[in-house]
Amino acid sequence: MEEKKPPVQPQLQIEIDEPTARGVYANLALITHSETEFVLDFLFLQPQNPKAKVLTRIVSSPMHAKRLLWALKDNIEKFESRFGVISAGEPAPTGGQQKPVGFYQ
Repeated sequence: MEEKKPPVQPQLQIEIDEPTARGVYANLALITHSETEFVLDFLFLQPQNPKAKVLTRIVSSPMHAKRLLWALKDNIEKFESRFGVISAGEPAPTGGQQKPVGFYQ
């Protein structure tokens, strides 16, 4: 009897150009959604300046947004187990007023 081997998954090859590899620093995220997609806008808000420009926008399906949530949660847990708890204050309020600065939903 022949033993069945699981199918071999092709290895994903990822390329990145130099400007993208450098990354962009953001200290503010605005997240909105519709029935079919999530929109994540990342901004840099300078101190004492009430104006900020969107640096990058990510548009994703609800399924991929949830997978991103899980991946971030997993990586934060790994980070904290290695380096200690991240002090980030209180979570953003839900359904009410949003705080004007920082990463909130």
